[in-house]
Amino acid sequence: MRPYQNGSVRGLLFIVSAPSGVGKTTLIKRILPQWPGLQYSVSCTTRKPRPGEVSGIDYHFLTRDDFLRGIQEGRFLEWAEVHGELYGSHGALVETWLASGKDVLLDIDVQGAGKVLSSYPDAHTLFILPPSMEALRERLEKRGTESPERLLKRLAAASREIREAPWYEFVIVNDDLEEAVRDFTAVIRACRCRRRPMAPRVREFLQGQ
Repeated sequence: MRPYQNGSVRGLLFIVSAPSGVGKTTLIKRILPQWPGLQYSVSCTTRKPRPGEVSGIDYHFLTRDDFLRGIQEGRFLEWAEVHGELYGSHGALVETWLASGKDVLLDIDVQGAGKVLSSYPDAHTLFILPPSMEALRERLEKRGTESPERLLKRLAAASREIREAPWYEFVIVNDDLEEAVRDFTAVIRACRCRRRPMAPRVREFLQGQ
């Protein structure tokens, strides 16, 4: 639980990025039940659902025309084209949550992270690394959803994305899932205990003396 939450205090924004196949989605699904006060922003995409994915839970699956209309109407906080598909985050919804004091988790790529930081420079950024490029290749191959050509493109894209990891505030290596969950949890706990989110609690304490 968040140590203290008050309508007059804006929520914290967490941005999580990782190359495809690192296990970011699995990690986030393990984190969310542990933090009931953390609001997950479901991204929009034009890609087709994978087996087991549910619209509105994993992604908002849109047609390309609907997505392009959303861009024209300024609905997205950020959007980017990745591997030929469009991805974006609902801007108004994220701002509403933050303004009401809710913490928000964005699962976006490095392009989107840069765009969001231009609007929310105080956001906390996390990059999830694979244990190695060979391990990442093996994970992508096990999916069985990529042709050899697309696999090479994803690995090349992963290499480019990983070059952006040094400017992220926190970096977690997803080698052992349980350890990665503990690291992720430690980041959230530390950020929630920083001066700004705890300021109302401190002020309340001091006024009561």
